[in-house]
Amino acid sequence: MVDIELAKLDPSSVFKKPQDVLKETSLTQEQKIDILQRWSYDEREILVAEEENMLANTDQESVLHDILECLLELGIEDNKTPHSPTKQG
Repeated sequence: MVDIELAKLDPSSVFKKPQDVLKETSLTQEQKIDILQRWSYDEREILVAEEENMLANTDQESVLHDILECLLELGIEDNKTPHSPTKQG
């Protein structure tokens, strides 16, 4: 069973890839959406830091794309996901 609270706070510490969230049978659709939206926010934060030369280049855009694809599978479009009023969205 997944530690839901940890997954909501730090999804990448619980799941190796976004598709694993979709496959997790112990989660409700709402929980999956919450976790993926949090992961999306985290990945956008990393992309902003990379843009500002605060981190080494990584493959965050690919992870973000996978997250957005998973959200689409759950019926959530990117423009419906909550974003902060910064570069992340």
